[in-house]
Amino acid sequence: MTTVNNTPSVLFVCVHNAGRSQMAAGFLDELGQGRIEVRSAGSEPADQLNAVAVQAMAEEGIDITSATPNILTTEAVQVSDVVITMGCGDVCPIFPGKRYEDWELADPAGQDIETVRRIRADIKTRVQHLVAELLAPTNSTQN
Repeated sequence: MTTVNNTPSVLFVCVHNAGRSQMAAGFLDELGQGRIEVRSAGSEPADQLNAVAVQAMAEEGIDITSATPNILTTEAVQVSDVVITMGCGDVCPIFPGKRYEDWELADPAGQDIETVRRIRADIKTRVQHLVAELLAPTNSTQN
């Protein structure tokens, strides 16, 4: 599953998998244009998506209404090249050879639309940088 046809895969993890990780997955799916495999999960998934996060993403023209919060599994981490955590602490299993990043982002749960828009903007910028990194031509003299 991982790096099928050299396609990088990313897993976004937050606690409830209802806001931050879903917005990040929505942006990556859109900006990666099918060139990056996208997953998201939560350590304690909510019953449904954060409605304000859904609204904020709709303002960007990205529909995440079909997404559902998923439980974080060891398999999801194993089949991902990059694991990005967002406030879930040490619950994410660590495997050698994986790239891990922790994005410090405010939790959109219970926040108003203006606050969620700021969180969304931060996520979008980070995802744009991630896409540029993952899809950059490789150069064997780097690293």
